[in-house]
Amino acid sequence: MSPKRAPAILVLEDGRVFEGEAFGAVGETFGEAVFATGMTGYQETLTDPSYHRQVVVQTTAHIGNTGVNAADEESRRIWVAGYVIHSAARVVSNWRATRGLEDELAVQGVVGICEVDTRALTRHLRSGGAMRCGISSLDTDPKALLAKVKASPSMAGANLLDEVTCAEPYVVPANGQRRFTVAALDFGIKRNTPRRMAERGIETHVLPASSTFDDIAAVNADAVFLSNGPGDPATADHQVAVLRELLARRIPVFGICFGNQILGRALGLSTFKLKFGHRGINQPVRDETTRKVEITAHNHGFAVGLPSREHEHSAVGPPAGETAAGAEFDTEFGRARVSHICLNDNVVEGLSCMDIPAFSVQYHPEAAAGPHDADYLFDRLTEMIGDNISA
Repeated sequence: MSPKRAPAILVLEDGRVFEGEAFGAVGETFGEAVFATGMTGYQETLTDPSYHRQVVVQTTAHIGNTGVNAADEESRRIWVAGYVIHSAARVVSNWRATRGLEDELAVQGVVGICEVDTRALTRHLRSGGAMRCGISSLDTDPKALLAKVKASPSMAGANLLDEVTCAEPYVVPANGQRRFTVAALDFGIKRNTPRRMAERGIETHVLPASSTFDDIAAVNADAVFLSNGPGDPATADHQVAVLRELLARRIPVFGICFGNQILGRALGLSTFKLKFGHRGINQPVRDETTRKVEITAHNHGFAVGLPSREHEHSAVGPPAGETAAGAEFDTEFGRARVSHICLNDNVVEGLSCMDIPAFSVQYHPEAAAGPHDADYLFDRLTEMIGDNISA
């Protein structure tokens, strides 16, 4: 029997209203409405710090049947600002579950809404783009909630790194014998990333996003990792300046997601906001080095601009018919190239420096949740470190 729930509404900043029922905490919340297309992995999505200040709409209709458990948490808490689903599971049915999803949302104070036509909502966001929204199960007056939505902050220009990063450095040891040491700048790192590195004999020293070059140098690391994270990369001037010093000293660098955007900025490229972004675990990306197509996990609303035509970017990617695939460009640190592209819209999905040891991808190779097609990138990191040490 379904629980008795309070009525709730979701109001988008363009005035569109969706009615439903409270799911999780009863209350009111605001954020950027985005949709995630993964058919599984909702717990990893909820605990991904990259979703900070975003209201996530699950395109999969049925959510909650596998419950939640400590092993699948990607950080210390749920980060989404709000949660939108169509149908809530009535029963938790998984041997790994320790509690129900709705109970966990309520305990952590996450306001959600269910019984929403998420197909119509997703189509609306694809057409109108990601936009601010509000969910309320306290005041169901659409006009009053819309006024609050319009007064809420935009994701463009948002600097959120200090809100998600670790307060103090910590170490994730290598599995077995330590081969290398990596300093990881925590812009919102997921737990599975240092796990992937530990499997390859890497000891990871996770450092706050505000770390200086001297802080990083004190670790005496063999390489530096730039993590995923939320917010607008155009605001991360400190992190870009630190990275430029690392690149000038030829310290090996590997970045993912937000880290890819920081590397792009350090190489002289701009970033721009996508219309509705890439979020889910089914995004096709081509590796221009191997020409293989990978199905990858994504969570980003901003992207790196094309090297030669930055002024012509629209919110949906490069100009029609143009691709960044394999494009090479000059930087202060030598030549670089676009190493990966998204096959859906030709957005830059990876960068590789040709004269210094540095590369990055826009997606999530740690695959939490998601396919393991891109796991080889952690092998590429160890190869880069080994080559740099022996050079």
